[in-house]
Amino acid sequence: MCEGAIPKLGTTIHISALDGIINVNSLFTLAVFIGLAWNPHDQGNSLSQDPSCIAEPKIVEDLVSFHVYSFSCFLFSSLIALCLKQAIRLAKSAHFPTVFTLDLALINKTALRVGYLVSAAGSVLGSVFLMLGLINVVQIKLGILGCGSMHTYGAIIPLVIFVPLGLLIYVCTVFYAFTR
Repeated sequence: MCEGAIPKLGTTIHISALDGIINVNSLFTLAVFIGLAWNPHDQGNSLSQDPSCIAEPKIVEDLVSFHVYSFSCFLFSSLIALCLKQAIRLAKSAHFPTVFTLDLALINKTALRVGYLVSAAGSVLGSVFLMLGLINVVQIKLGILGCGSMHTYGAIIPLVIFVPLGLLIYVCTVFYAFTR
């Protein structure tokens, strides 16, 4: 614990929250790896019949870039969460025995909050990059946005509505928890 820090109690609730971040990031990381394993250069990938609607190589390059950025953000977020989790476990003291199912430990509440915030920021950025990668997947499979295909718009519009909405709710919840 930092010198001059006000000691606060950390419990298994904090560890459970960190486990949740790690588990969700692991699922998204798996999705990124599956996306990277897919070969977008295969000529049979596009369902579009119009040659002018087939995705250009720049879209394929962006797809790979967004997947790598997403993976980096999710890995960063998970590593921060794992560090926080380990710090809580190391801070457990003999002065605080296990009470029912709560493991108590002295922690620096400010450091814990900042760690949660940084980990959440990594998860949000990873989700944004994953969404951008999925938009490119749709353009590769169904045709570019400029062609005006209803199938392309039908796949992308819900993606750009629901993902940011979910991220907004997540960010509001994190900030609410950050202030408590």
